Amino acid sequence: MSYPSRRGSAPRTRRIAIYALLALGDGFALALAFLLGDLVRFGPVVDPSALISLVVMLPIYYGIVVQRKPYSARFFLDWRRTARDSITAFVTAIAVAMFVAVYIHAETPISRSVVPLAGPFGCVLLVTSRWALRRLAEAIASGPPIATMMLVDGVAIDAPAGSPVIDAALYDLRPDLKDPHALDRLCAAIGGAERVVVACQPARREAWAAALKGANVQGEIVLPELAAIGMLRASRFGECATAVVSLGPLDTMNRLLKRAFDLTVALAALALLWPLLLVVAVAIRIDSPGPIFFRQPRMGRGNGLFAILKFRSMRDDLCDRAGDRSTERGDPRITRVGRIIRATSIDELPQLLNVVIGDMSIVGPRPHALGSLAGDRLFWEVDPHYWDRHAIKPGITGLAQVHGFRGATVAERDLQNRLRADVAYMRGWSIWRDIRILIGTAGVVFHRNAF
Repeated sequence: MSYPSRRGSAPRTRRIAIYALLALGDGFALALAFLLGDLVRFGPVVDPSALISLVVMLPIYYGIVVQRKPYSARFFLDWRRTARDSITAFVTAIAVAMFVAVYIHAETPISRSVVPLAGPFGCVLLVTSRWALRRLAEAIASGPPIATMMLVDGVAIDAPAGSPVIDAALYDLRPDLKDPHALDRLCAAIGGAERVVVACQPARREAWAAALKGANVQGEIVLPELAAIGMLRASRFGECATAVVSLGPLDTMNRLLKRAFDLTVALAALALLWPLLLVVAVAIRIDSPGPIFFRQPRMGRGNGLFAILKFRSMRDDLCDRAGDRSTERGDPRITRVGRIIRATSIDELPQLLNVVIGDMSIVGPRPHALGSLAGDRLFWEVDPHYWDRHAIKPGITGLAQVHGFRGATVAERDLQNRLRADVAYMRGWSIWRDIRILIGTAGVVFHRNAF
């Protein structure tokens, strides 16, 4: 099914280029600030301690400012706020450097005369560079800087000119948290959009808000009453007042960083493990008739379906492609080779191909089969926030697995433990956490196979 075109939105690559220019502009602004400070203090003669102060200050500044996400969509939504964040980071970096120089008496020669002069220059230049880049972004953009669309469900509303609009009824789009296929259709409809504004009847707002929380977008609900009361911090879409109900857990730069990490690890692992993968593939074909890979639909990022890859460990005629039945001790469906590769987790290795394709990450919430049960209830019947975990790509391993929450979900608490770990992972994501989880997973696998 085809949906309305989103060509009116600025491409993501153009925004990434703006983010890179922002980061470079900050470095140039601070370098120029120190040169001006040195010029005021010493004239045309460059003081080496001023250059050393700049070299010391830059990593401190970037280390502080990136925590505020200045190189993200926030710049387009409120560039003045990112300018204030950059000034705060610069002043903090100056304070740290001066503390080191005065109180700790570090060996690094920081210029106590140039740094205070560079401070005002730096603040002015940081704001100026952001103002100029904002004007440049507006000049070169062919549409909104963030890929935006409106979804209309049973109400009459005037959307801003040029914004793609989808009629929910026309495309059978429903915020039905009990129907994975309905969520998959919604994922396909809004795919590529980063901001989704929903206009619906008041009775449907809660359902749409819940559906948007797992869609990996900035989700907003149109609330005309916000405009009537003059709420100061309400978002806007054209003339419509909206309430933000969801945000993607990772901004554009962090998604790029995570994707680079995924590809580096996956390609390195495939290059290292290909002899093992080949031997396992041959053993599976010899052991029992059927395909080498087992494919099963799983819920991925944005609540969209994808086909997960595993080495086939069961008889082909007894494979549980819906995931309705968990494996048991001595399960007669499992083949001889299957018992070995399941015990050593080798059956999961083909998911490295899912990572390369882009359906999965190395680290993230584990993707579940649609028919998976916790006790005698489907996963999403146990906890209404189950779908929220899909706001990020599923992973080969995750925080839940490192904490020991793996295997069959015999009782509802088994699922709830996993969900808590998945939410904690998304809220506290960092590339260093991914690395620690990957190392922890290697330790868990080694310990399980060694004893």
